[in-house]
Amino acid sequence: QVQLVESGGGLVQAGGSLRLSCVASGRTFRSYNMGWFRQAPGKEREFVAAIRWSGGSTDYADSVKGRFTISRDNAKNTVYLQMNSLKPEDTAIYYCAAHRGVVITTNQRLYDYWGQGTQVTVSS
Repeated sequence: QVQLVESGGGLVQAGGSLRLSCVASGRTFRSYNMGWFRQAPGKEREFVAAIRWSGGSTDYADSVKGRFTISRDNAKNTVYLQMNSLKPEDTAIYYCAAHRGVVITTNQRLYDYWGQGTQVTVSS
């Protein structure tokens, strides 16, 4: 079992930056592909970014490409989401999630474990 705890959310002005962190419990973190998802008020949860267990492969939603960067440190059991050039439409609760698979996926139904989420609010 993997427990995930996100942190780093907050209030930032448009154009600003935030770095989210997600710390995982357990010694099997390095065997999991990790993803970030977000849910804005009144909207469905959507894919943001994913990274393979080795860190060698990443994927991003079109809406965040070039602005967000996902990375991981397996020695620290942590996955990060660096968010730059933030826009008001990035306002949402951000969740990290873990799944075991050969390749990374954008399909949230394939993720086995989820964190509780961290709020990101971008003011205009």
